[in-house]
Amino acid sequence: MRNVYIFNPGPGVLPEPVLESTSKAVLNFAGTGMSIMEVSHRSKQFDALLVETVDLLKKVMEIPDNYKILFLQGGASLQFAMIPMNLLAAGGVADYIDTGYWASRAIKEAKKIGKVNIAASTKDFNYTRIPAPDEIKLTKDAVYCHITSNNTIYGTQWQTFPNTGKVPLVADMSSDIISRKVDVGKFGIIYAGAQKNMGPAGVTTVIIREDLVDKAPENTPTLLTYKPHVENNSCYNTCPVMAIFVVHEVLKWVVDMGGVAAIEKTNDKKAALIYSILDKSTFYKGTVEKGSRSKMNIPFRLPTEDLENEFLSQAGKKGFIGLKGHRSVGGIRASMYNALPLEAAQKLADFMVEFEKSKA
Repeated sequence: MRNVYIFNPGPGVLPEPVLESTSKAVLNFAGTGMSIMEVSHRSKQFDALLVETVDLLKKVMEIPDNYKILFLQGGASLQFAMIPMNLLAAGGVADYIDTGYWASRAIKEAKKIGKVNIAASTKDFNYTRIPAPDEIKLTKDAVYCHITSNNTIYGTQWQTFPNTGKVPLVADMSSDIISRKVDVGKFGIIYAGAQKNMGPAGVTTVIIREDLVDKAPENTPTLLTYKPHVENNSCYNTCPVMAIFVVHEVLKWVVDMGGVAAIEKTNDKKAALIYSILDKSTFYKGTVEKGSRSKMNIPFRLPTEDLENEFLSQAGKKGFIGLKGHRSVGGIRASMYNALPLEAAQKLADFMVEFEKSKA
C-alpha cells in the first residue's frame, strides 16, 4: 500500500489492483510474452480486450444498444473541435452553456467551426454555481447543446441536467464519468478524457448515439470524422493500446466494487466529510454555492494566502498530494475521484480540523 494520499486533479489516482495488473501486463500481456506496450493493436489478444472493454463500459454505464463506444486520442480538448466539425454544419447553430474554464475552451473551438449561441453563463458570478433552469435560453432548432458536467477548476457540478427536448445534449464528462448514475439515453454524445476516473492520460472515451455518427461534411478530415472510427472499432489508426488496457482494468474494478451505484455512495461519503467541515467552520470557506457543489473537486480558501501555503506545506509532510488550487483561482482544491479511498478523505478531514485548531 502507498504511504501517500493522492488528491491530484488529473491525472488522478488509480486503484491499487489496477496498478498491480497493469504492472504485470507491462512485462507479459495475455501470455503473449510481449509487453502491453509492444503488442499490436491488430492482434487477436488485444482485439479480445477491446471488445471486452466496450462490453464492460456498456454494462457499467447501462448504455443503450443504439450507441457506439470509441476510444480515441487527443484528449477531451480534441473533442472540443471534433464535435462541431462533425455536427455543426453551415447554417446550423449550437448551444453552449458556459460554466467555467473548460466550457469556455470548448466554446472557443466551436466558434472557429460555426455559429454558437451562449445559452447561459455564470461567468459574471465567477463560476460559483451552475445556471438555474430559467437562465438557460436554448435555441429551438439547435444542432446540439453542449455542457461540461463537472468543472474541475471551480468545483461545480450539474445536479440535474438541462432538458433539451429533441436537441441532442452533448456532455464533457471528463471529471465525473462513472462517478454517479447517469441516464445515457438523455444524451447525444458523452465524452471524457480518461485520466480522472477511467484510466490514464492518453485515451478519450466517446459514447455517441448512432444517428449522430454520419453527420460530418464530406470535406472533414478523415481522422476527425466519427464514422471511420466507428466502422473500425476505434482502430482506424493505431489506438492507445496501453491506455485502453488500463481503462479495461478500471472498469473491472468498478464492477468488483459493486458498480457505479456503489461507487456513487462512497463518493457521497467522501464529499460529505469535507463539506461538513466547510459548513461548520469560520476558518475555511467553500467557494461554491451549495446547490452546485461538485463531489469530485472541492475548492476552498483559508483566511490568508500565507495560511494556505502553510496548510499545503504541512499537508505535504503528512503525505497529502495535489491539494494546491488551480493557478487561475488559487486556494486549496481536494480532488476526490473514484479510486481515492474513503480513508484518504477521512484523513484529510482530520488534518483540516487539526490545522484549524492549531490556528485558534
